[in-house]
Amino acid sequence: MTQDRTTAPDATPASPAPWRPSRTVAVVLAGGTGTRLGLGIPKQLLKIAGKPIIEHTLAVFEAAPEIDEIIVLMATGHVADAEQIVANAGFRKVSKVIEGGETRNDTTRIALDAVGEGDVNVLFHDAVRPLVSARIVRECVNALWTYAAVDVAIPSADTIIQVDEDDCITDIPVRSTLRRGQTPQAFRSGTIREAYRRAEGDPHFAATDDCGVVLRYLPGTPIKVIDGSDENIKVTHPVDVHLADKLFQLAAAQAPKVSDHRSYTEELTGRTIVVFGGSYGIGHDLTELARGYGAQVFPFSRSTTGTHVERAEDVAAALKTAFEATGRIDHVVVTAGILEKGALAEMDEETMDRLLHVNFVGPVTIARQSLPYLQQTKGQLLLYTSSSYTRGRARYALYSATKAALVNLTQALADEWAEFGVRVNCVNPERTATPMRTKAFGEEPEHTLLSAEAVAQASLDVLISELTGQVIDVRRAPGDPVAAVPAQADAHPSDDGSRSRRGARRAELELSQQLPTGVDA
Repeated sequence: MTQDRTTAPDATPASPAPWRPSRTVAVVLAGGTGTRLGLGIPKQLLKIAGKPIIEHTLAVFEAAPEIDEIIVLMATGHVADAEQIVANAGFRKVSKVIEGGETRNDTTRIALDAVGEGDVNVLFHDAVRPLVSARIVRECVNALWTYAAVDVAIPSADTIIQVDEDDCITDIPVRSTLRRGQTPQAFRSGTIREAYRRAEGDPHFAATDDCGVVLRYLPGTPIKVIDGSDENIKVTHPVDVHLADKLFQLAAAQAPKVSDHRSYTEELTGRTIVVFGGSYGIGHDLTELARGYGAQVFPFSRSTTGTHVERAEDVAAALKTAFEATGRIDHVVVTAGILEKGALAEMDEETMDRLLHVNFVGPVTIARQSLPYLQQTKGQLLLYTSSSYTRGRARYALYSATKAALVNLTQALADEWAEFGVRVNCVNPERTATPMRTKAFGEEPEHTLLSAEAVAQASLDVLISELTGQVIDVRRAPGDPVAAVPAQADAHPSDDGSRSRRGARRAELELSQQLPTGVDA
């Protein structure tokens, strides 16, 4: 909404001429010291989801097509730390990393000097808001075509009270008119410069945010407010670290979809893909799809090739076979897994050992053996989890636990292998129609299940993307075709389900940022 202000006699017009900015600059304010977190390092250097907070933040602006340049204002004594993060991550839009000032106001002035003269869009953003969305960035920049100042805020879910020095209530403002401010705050450069110029003549000047400076010293300038998000939290207190880490864990990335068959063919022709668990279900359908697009695919499983994923010698032999045949391995996919239901206290040692080794030791073994091959091609390891990774369920505790472990493995390896240029991701399908699931849960309404072929198609989108360290949810969209689970007399219960009916139409996918319900099998 737009804030209505009475125009002062000396107010500067909001838009004296058509706005023609030369570029858009994101200024990332990273001057905090982490005092309230009780840390020995600035809070923006604290790691969340495997990366420093500031790296997550910079990545959003680096990826935003609306942003041309990024300037980082870093805490005193830590410029070199930020420069190293920028270098390691390969952020090309970061033009400067400089020290901030002693106050927020001083830091803004330094940033404006660093931006330079000329008409420029400037976005100021807290480095410790790492979950800012691409949508918010885009809407801020777009709003500057009409408004000279833009803020980001969300409605207050709580009643706000005003108190006096004795902590007694003096007023309760109407909640519908209140918002909780976030960042970024965006400005036409001339507007924010003029606001600070006027503020310099005020001996009592002090502001905690830049929109407040415009509001006070350019009262005739409308400040447009766009919707923020509940996830765009500021990491300030110890609990915020925990919340941000969980939000990163639960947020699903979106794999960019390729538009047509030709694009898939261009991306996959000549690539070598090794699929462990490739005889049935998701693994089989991925094999068939990738081959159709020109990839050389080598499926391995216990039932067809005698490959046990938990045995290092079996994994090594499989990888060697693919490499010797093609001279390269671009992608390694692990769909193999088993689901055994039963109370943990009643489960026999053999079943527990099988669950743990196939579902977790297997992927770990494959990861270790695959790295030397993937380093050569700057390739990707793709793992699979299930919605049960967020909360363990009774009677399949070990299955849930191993799936949660794979998410952590994905995020950790993505961080470890970034220096090698190797990507690691994890697909989290909604409940999928496979014999393994039917064996564990019995017959279910077909319209509630995702087809294995749809998950395979989404997996290809992930493989040819630049994503790494992400958990990608795959969900049925309204109106998707019904999944089918054909009978497979020779289907082995330890493989990832059965092949989908080949005549079934491919489901359109919604790669959602919401957590799916149910259990993937």
